[in-house]
Amino acid sequence: MSAIRSRARDGGTGVRTHRIDVTLKDHGYAVHVGSGVRRLLPAVLEELGVSRVAVVSAVPEGELPDPGVPFTVVPVADGERHKTLASVESYCRAFVDAGLTRSDAVIACGGGTTTDTVGLAAALYHRGIKVVHLPTTLLAQVDASVGGKTAVNLPEGKNLVGAYWQPGAVLCDTDFLRTLPSRELLSGYGEIARCAFIGAGDLRGLELTEQIVASVRLKASVVARDERDQGPRHILNYGHTLGHAIERATEYTWRHGEAVAVGTVFAGLLAGRLGRVGQDRVTEHREMVESYGLPTWRPSGVSVTTLVELMRRDKKKGWDTDAGLTFVLDGPRGVELVTGVDEHLVSSVLADLPSGPVPTPA
Repeated sequence: MSAIRSRARDGGTGVRTHRIDVTLKDHGYAVHVGSGVRRLLPAVLEELGVSRVAVVSAVPEGELPDPGVPFTVVPVADGERHKTLASVESYCRAFVDAGLTRSDAVIACGGGTTTDTVGLAAALYHRGIKVVHLPTTLLAQVDASVGGKTAVNLPEGKNLVGAYWQPGAVLCDTDFLRTLPSRELLSGYGEIARCAFIGAGDLRGLELTEQIVASVRLKASVVARDERDQGPRHILNYGHTLGHAIERATEYTWRHGEAVAVGTVFAGLLAGRLGRVGQDRVTEHREMVESYGLPTWRPSGVSVTTLVELMRRDKKKGWDTDAGLTFVLDGPRGVELVTGVDEHLVSSVLADLPSGPVPTPA
């Protein structure tokens, strides 16, 4: 099981941090959350026994901590258009140029697209080398950097090529969030909002760092029970089936968290239409999402047919044209995987959602 120790001092650095321990069958690591936790990097690398690193970073070199070992900086750009197999190849070639061996490590510093893509490169290079994540966006801190899922996109869909590769540590320095553009912050809140329906409860009254900690703690507990999506981990996909379809349909002009927010509202509506939850719970989904300033509409200019077609490609199941679609939905036994949902019902619920433009934060 995972455990949390709040505001413990680490490594004699004086950095005060929340620590969440992710305990898996054959591997464990710590997620540190707080102001200045990037300064823990040298101690983390020493504990991992690393003597050389490549720092793949989407932030200016001046914002990077000194890792305390010889290092090479590989500058990259965040964004879904860089989340490709071509990027993975370029990172691996940079690792060769840096002289990395299996005893070395990669540092991924950036948003969720960077941690996903660099994580996959680390999983493949020399058949796997250590990776440490320094997520710089709210989305990456509450979700993408934790849990060991790494993946890139194909033209046919999101996250279709990937591997499970757990990090050696995750350092969620909340100082990175101070200069985060408002729309990127909004995207992160999309993942936090959906946590309310999968076990975290209502986090809105908490300070942002505490919301991050609660979200990570929930994910750590789920991943500890099911590292490779064989059962309980499906709940982390809440809102994501439609969310991924919206991202792909809009060519990623909608951010991940914005799309997941709409997917969360849709999940509530669909559960209501299936008689799994009452109207009060359906309304709670919409109100939770709205309270964060997130969108509750599907994108204009994208047909219901297109969204359904993209949801057919969802990777968490083998889809059968006669069996219907699969979603993670709320219900009397809590959130669970629901198969065989009629496509016509899905289309009807989607049609009931209003359509609107790309979100613009207030």
